[in-house]
Amino acid sequence: MKNDVNRQFRLKTRPTGRIETSNFDFVEQPIPEPGPGEALIRVLYLSLDPTNRIWMSDMDQYMPPVEIGAVMRGGGIGVVVKSNSARYKEGDHVSGLTGWQDYCIADEGMNAMGVLPKGLPVGLPTMLGACGMTGLTAYFGLLELGRPEPGNTVLVSAAAGAVGSIVGQIAKIKGCRAVGIAGGPDKCRHIVEDLGFDAAVDYKRKDWREQLAAATPDGIDVNFENVGGEIMEAVMARMNLFSRMPLCGMISGYNTGDPAMRADFSPILMRRIEVQGFIVVDFMAKFAEGATQLATWVAEGKLKHRETIVDGLENAPVAVNKLFDGGNIGKLVVKVAEAP
Repeated sequence: MKNDVNRQFRLKTRPTGRIETSNFDFVEQPIPEPGPGEALIRVLYLSLDPTNRIWMSDMDQYMPPVEIGAVMRGGGIGVVVKSNSARYKEGDHVSGLTGWQDYCIADEGMNAMGVLPKGLPVGLPTMLGACGMTGLTAYFGLLELGRPEPGNTVLVSAAAGAVGSIVGQIAKIKGCRAVGIAGGPDKCRHIVEDLGFDAAVDYKRKDWREQLAAATPDGIDVNFENVGGEIMEAVMARMNLFSRMPLCGMISGYNTGDPAMRADFSPILMRRIEVQGFIVVDFMAKFAEGATQLATWVAEGKLKHRETIVDGLENAPVAVNKLFDGGNIGKLVVKVAEAP
């Protein structure tokens, strides 16, 4: 890799179906110079998330779509290599919207980044996962919107993924029965044997609906929804009176273009299900509280985490499809450079 250039993925065309390398221009630019109040950040790790696919699309969303020709938006962690800002000191690790590139500029305003505390008890990839935005998504979505009570049955789809794996473990911490839907025997074994879920449903088996019924004999009190489509439809049919459904994602339709919200809505009315869509930034004012609790649970061994790490920025467009193909367990991260 050249160290004297800034490699960037710039969006060339909007994907239809799977994300392809041909949807991007992979270009080399001069490394930017930080101006007054700015710092130059060397990107170390890039977070890959289902929202990357949304950002590539020209659709109604919570942030403007990435413009054609612009650097692909993405969150990450980097290190400050040059600073003209009192906020950032050389050697600081920072997190924020780095983009799919080797270097980025952090400022003190619109593109301000969070400075990570020194002496972290976990590795940097974990600060993108269990103790980062992924963990916070699970934490606030479940506790603020799902409001689980001891003895409740909490079900989460995409349970072996970054968010789902944390949701199930928090449910157990709160005294609930945790049921996860995942794809394949290895993932189902992982969430039960390694993460402590009470039951797993393998959606790749033909009898997954029967498995779902057996795993939820008392119905479902909280459905943390990540997938949409026929899985959501089947889960809603088993939800209890006055149950809650935090709606985090509908990943089943992101690549296919199929309507992921195609479910029969009658259970919402008949069972008075509380459905609330959310984005993690809705809870920004409470991020410090959530991150502190997540880190405490990790330190206490109550919250286990796993990362799937892909080496090399150049592999980001191919790697992101793992989210939709089921090729990752836990948080999906691209290692861009070695930490100094």
